[in-house]
Amino acid sequence: MPASDAVEQPGQPWNRQRLRSTNERMLLDRLRSLGAASRAQLARESGLSKPTVSSALASLAAAGLVHEVGTHAPERGRTAVLYAPDPAAGHVLGVDVGRSWLRVAVADLDGSVVARSDVRNRARTSGAMAELVVGTARQVVAGSGVDPAEVVHGVVGTPGVYDEERRRVRYAMHLPGWGRAGLFDRMREELGLPLEVHNDANLAALGEYAFGVGAGSRLFAYILIGTGLGMGVVSEGRLFTGAHGLAGEIGFLPWPGRQKPERLEDAVSGLAVVEAARRFGMRGQLTAKAVFDAARQGDPAAVEAVRLEGERIAHTVAAAAAVLDPDLVVLGGGVGHSVDLLLRPVREHLRTLTPLRPRVAASGLGEDAVLLGAVATALGTARDLVFERRASQS
Repeated sequence: MPASDAVEQPGQPWNRQRLRSTNERMLLDRLRSLGAASRAQLARESGLSKPTVSSALASLAAAGLVHEVGTHAPERGRTAVLYAPDPAAGHVLGVDVGRSWLRVAVADLDGSVVARSDVRNRARTSGAMAELVVGTARQVVAGSGVDPAEVVHGVVGTPGVYDEERRRVRYAMHLPGWGRAGLFDRMREELGLPLEVHNDANLAALGEYAFGVGAGSRLFAYILIGTGLGMGVVSEGRLFTGAHGLAGEIGFLPWPGRQKPERLEDAVSGLAVVEAARRFGMRGQLTAKAVFDAARQGDPAAVEAVRLEGERIAHTVAAAAAVLDPDLVVLGGGVGHSVDLLLRPVREHLRTLTPLRPRVAASGLGEDAVLLGAVATALGTARDLVFERRASQS
């Protein structure tokens, strides 16, 4: 076997089985980055010999990890068979738990969603909410046609921060009882599935980096504006969470209130838009969406409320710019649906606040950012699990 085929693993004794597994995993990763490739192309890309590539591809195909996807006919030489990872080799579960909506999706190993459900979150207790998550997840898996045993990993996005040691969510202010210890252990047991738990803004940032406008950014911040306020930070493709997982909890920053000091979350959220509209004279049953819709129609009170929201968001962007120096700030969440009205006042006010002016853009994923971030995060673990499981059986 050529020396280039011996991929040495530090601290591990060489043996033929480990070498074979290492080569197969390397080729599978190369195929994921290339999309599809022939034996000859993989040999060039990996530095492995053609016989080694052929043997590894045969093993991967037998394990159901790769499949033939077509042929390539060069100007000279024989037609080459193209291989690609088989996306149906495993699946993941993504969950977005919000105050108003629960979103659940099953995706294949390419990240393509094969089934999903968006349901109103009318649960009033943590137990009822856990039941809603479990019941909806089971329905989505059943509706996907995927064998439940092939759903190998799941990720849940939630407001707050998951405390692994205490087995509970902290700081989920808008989900009463959601911080009860053992709640997610119960969901894991009932679903029979490993579940990671992550902050929703962090997942939204990862989703935007993987599938949205954050792709290729060196460092960007995703500001989630909805019932509450949060921020996720992605640097060089990796999430920054801080020493205790609390990085980005900007909702706790102080804000000078009209009568007493408030939190920034109290000033920059959907509820803040409604409160401002009432102060400026709007009446009736109001929601943030209704205020933004009225602003589009030119209602003076609504226009003023939107202007004020834009100024407050600009303060949030200015704070992020001073601390993080991002090249991009993405605005998303429920209020993010109306970024068409907010971008101008945000940018104009930002110029009056600071010389630090990162590019500010609307989320490319909208309400799906957290869900797709959960899927993207689950894929990293699932691909490892599927490879280890199938390779050991082949």
